[in-house]
Amino acid sequence: MSAPRVVVLDYGSGNLRSAERALSRAGADVTVTADVDQARSCDGLVVPGVGAFAACMEGIHRVHAEELVQSRVSKDQPVLGICVGMQVLYETGDEHGVETAGIGVLPGRVERMSAPVLPHMGWNTVAPADASTLFDGVETERFYFVHSYGVQPAGDGETLATHGDTTFVAAVERGVLAATQFHPEKSGDAGLHLLRNWVRGLARHNPSCADHARVALMARRKRALRA
Repeated sequence: MSAPRVVVLDYGSGNLRSAERALSRAGADVTVTADVDQARSCDGLVVPGVGAFAACMEGIHRVHAEELVQSRVSKDQPVLGICVGMQVLYETGDEHGVETAGIGVLPGRVERMSAPVLPHMGWNTVAPADASTLFDGVETERFYFVHSYGVQPAGDGETLATHGDTTFVAAVERGVLAATQFHPEKSGDAGLHLLRNWVRGLARHNPSCADHARVALMARRKRALRA
């Protein structure tokens, strides 16, 4: 039995190594790659992203990841988007009046926020969605955001946050699809806890991973106590 196999998709954008380290600490067997075949067969796919929506979509098209994400979602295979990696999962993004098509596995539109101070940068609490599994145990914690664009609340499974007088989607959970506007890999213990929740979900999705994941977690805790 093995730990859940997670691929961090390398399409030229995102905090790849930070995400790799955090996911490894969360109990996953992590590979950073642009190889679509590896990403197709892994237990969980992470789509990172920083910068502009259109630039990220260019990178996604370059490695043929649009169809990859759509296929995984249709086949009930877990996907996690982070920051702009969450935004590109939506249908469209509007930057400076230029509209760019997203991957389209989530309905909605990414737009510049109306808050008086942008970017929204720093630590924020969130209001978790009902029955959230991502935020189990960290419902009242703060997470680290850096963004000027966001999605307006529109449906079930959405965790919300507020910046100024603007409420936006901070995270979403829809079946095997999960995403966070904030950076869990930069959110300290709370972000690590959230990633562990996601990795444990992969183990439940693929039961052969569960026992090894528990053993690996216990070993890390023992090492931490000895440190």
